[in-house]
Amino acid sequence: MENLSPADLKAILHSKRAKIFYLEYCRVMQKDGRVLYLTEASKESLYFNIPIANTTVILLGNGTSITQAAMRMLAQAGVLVGFCGGGSTPLYMGTEVEWFTPQSEYRPTEYLQGWLGFWFDDDKRLQSAKRFQQARIAFLSKIWQKDRELKAEGFNFKEQTIQDALDNFYSRTELASKPQELLLTEAQLTKVLYKHAANATQADNFKRQHKAAGKQSIGKANDFLNHGNYLAYGLAACTLWVLGIPHGFAVMHGKTRRGALVFDVADLIKDALVLPWAFICAKENASEQEFRQQVLQAFTDHKALDFMFDTVKQIALQDLSEEQITEIENAQQGDSL
Repeated sequence: MENLSPADLKAILHSKRAKIFYLEYCRVMQKDGRVLYLTEASKESLYFNIPIANTTVILLGNGTSITQAAMRMLAQAGVLVGFCGGGSTPLYMGTEVEWFTPQSEYRPTEYLQGWLGFWFDDDKRLQSAKRFQQARIAFLSKIWQKDRELKAEGFNFKEQTIQDALDNFYSRTELASKPQELLLTEAQLTKVLYKHAANATQADNFKRQHKAAGKQSIGKANDFLNHGNYLAYGLAACTLWVLGIPHGFAVMHGKTRRGALVFDVADLIKDALVLPWAFICAKENASEQEFRQQVLQAFTDHKALDFMFDTVKQIALQDLSEEQITEIENAQQGDSL
């Protein structure tokens, strides 16, 4: 066995990291070589450790602050940081469109080069968008047929309405000649999935709303969908940053839309995991914290981050030969990325 340095022992692949933190009403700081967050109780101040080596994303909500020293350590560990509103939505501030990203350019180059190799070709970009859609449905099919909890809650992938919608999805995706047609086909399928979820959880008169009108509530299911989607955006942003692919090189959501590739990658897991658990937790009248814990556990159980990494890497390297891909994989062995 090769000798390993302490730094090597501490390194955890981003695709294997288990933690996303949402913090509010606290101060994040560095103390004794660790990153902590401080909360003030009635009679004392409480410190809690953040395991930065096993963390992908930190979302800072209402009433939070962070020190320069803490940001330095988070950057060294490759943790993305974003400021957001209550419940992790919406995102307010960050670089690279949505996030404070660690400023290290010691990242892979082959994925960006592979991505740009097809991105400027309209036909190849469209074919890549179709691969995203196919991967998204394959993941949904796998999860909904495998997850016993979802089955127990009435999420039946083999229901005829879903199968009819998928048949239409596959045929329209195959015939699509531009990204807008793919987005419309995706929206129609998601609408069917919303209806199936609403029926399974007795969410009568559900209507998807992304923002509340004034102070009027948009309902727990909508709140949880928004919340879970932002968690998915965090995983997508992490995936792209680690692989060195800028967020502007989207294949579906528009070439000029800010951060569009984040949305493309997040869509890989949103329908399979965020959608059903948003409805289930709303039916159970769960709190935001309970929903967040549930959906993050689902991300971990079903290796959502691994799936994002694998899909993006496969599409980035699609034009390379097996020999070239093998060379890249061999060169990356032992790399902390």
